[in-house]
Amino acid sequence: VFNAKTAELLSHHQVEIKQEFPREGWVEQDPKEILNSVYECVEKTCEKMKQLNINIANIRAIGVTNQRETTVVWDKTTGEPLYNAIVWLDLRTQSTVERLLKRIPGKNKTFSKFKTGLPLSTYFSAVKLRWLLDNVEEIRKAVEDRRAMFGTIDSWLIWSLTGGKNGGIHCTDVTNASRTMLFNIHSLEWDPELCKFFDIPMEILPNVRSSSEVYGLMVCFLKSGALTGVPISGCLGDQSAALVGQMCFRDGQAKNTYGTGCFLLCNTGQKSVFSEHGLITTIAYKMGRDKPAFYALEGSVAIAGAVVRWLRDNLGIAKTSQEVEKLAADVGTSYGCYFVPAFSGLYAPYWEPSARGIICGLTQFTNKSHIAFAALEAVCFQTREILDAMNKDCGIPLSQLQVDGGMTNNKILMQLQSDILCIPVVKPSMPETTALGAAMAAGAAEGVGVWSLNPGDLTAVTCERFEPQINPEESEYRYARWKKAVMKSMGWETSDSPNGKPK
Repeated sequence: VFNAKTAELLSHHQVEIKQEFPREGWVEQDPKEILNSVYECVEKTCEKMKQLNINIANIRAIGVTNQRETTVVWDKTTGEPLYNAIVWLDLRTQSTVERLLKRIPGKNKTFSKFKTGLPLSTYFSAVKLRWLLDNVEEIRKAVEDRRAMFGTIDSWLIWSLTGGKNGGIHCTDVTNASRTMLFNIHSLEWDPELCKFFDIPMEILPNVRSSSEVYGLMVCFLKSGALTGVPISGCLGDQSAALVGQMCFRDGQAKNTYGTGCFLLCNTGQKSVFSEHGLITTIAYKMGRDKPAFYALEGSVAIAGAVVRWLRDNLGIAKTSQEVEKLAADVGTSYGCYFVPAFSGLYAPYWEPSARGIICGLTQFTNKSHIAFAALEAVCFQTREILDAMNKDCGIPLSQLQVDGGMTNNKILMQLQSDILCIPVVKPSMPETTALGAAMAAGAAEGVGVWSLNPGDLTAVTCERFEPQINPEESEYRYARWKKAVMKSMGWETSDSPNGKPK
């Protein structure tokens, strides 16, 4: 919850959501658990507000922000999901992608780039939806009976929060729609040709709206009845929300978010710019029904914070994420060890689904601290790769990098990032940038009008700066070695056999 006049964070609550890995390369979440976590966060935050003597009746609008691409299909008559949500990172659709590629002249991965801004990849929703229609009998039947609804997480939440099976609103915003591979980013409409190519019935798709307008009113299922009747009036995919929360409203402004993955977005204004260097073109935001759409170039890295979680949960070299940071701090170097965390293949700028994770340059001297340091370095090197691509595409190198996301609390990582990029890294003191962006969109909506997005009214944020501390030659040497390691991670995995197990 934010104060619309000062952008100050008043209260918050968070709940970790379980990821399920039913098979190698599969990543799922339970849509009901996601919805219940929202209810829990609303309840707990409202309780905290009461303790602070802030009247929750003063909450004027609700904004939604979500992990993009993650795909849910539910039954509109029962309100129940028909399968777990297939998460953006999931790789089960590799064989689906290969089958679709065969139908494209010259197997051209970028066949729809000028319509969608995206390459054909396991990452985007259309192939996940295709997999569900091909493999889940219940979903196929629900589509035939016209009971099925498709959406990314924002659609599932808004539909559920505005009444669900009793008149819930089935909608999404342009930023989330632009991640499905079914959406024309110029006409701002679902594309009938693409729906035909993926063989997806258009009636299951949500209505596409702007990122800032009243979609519907909150119908409350909460015991306390908190927030009943409050308009839901902001909706942005998480990376777009962070761009807004970082106030990157001008052409050429960029931010990098360090979450599970890493996402560098650069605002390109009202024109869509198409990358020659492996970045994707996406919708940044559209702040109102009659306002123009703004576009962004995006570098997407699949594994950033997830590598720390992997060291903690899979290898057990630390009990907490903070401990991983301490291990890295103890040695201050990876001692020539490089870690390419291509757990889900490589995203930008390579788009190489056959890559898998490797740790190389190991000697008898290497210990867990070096590996922890190499993992943090990997996040920074991956950011450098997408920043290099961004600088080439935009022609104007960034003079500093604005950052946000959970991992930015890691001071070693931020210093390392500045050293590897050779430019300052700037971090706002208030870390919840993504939530702030969604709140701004909600508060600025027509009919709500409590948050002004005029440049003159935006409050200056206090920041922490990290300046490069090593010489550029050393930085270049390490980066060149990293690129060598990346090359060694490629071409590892062949296509899955029919049972989803590698051959």
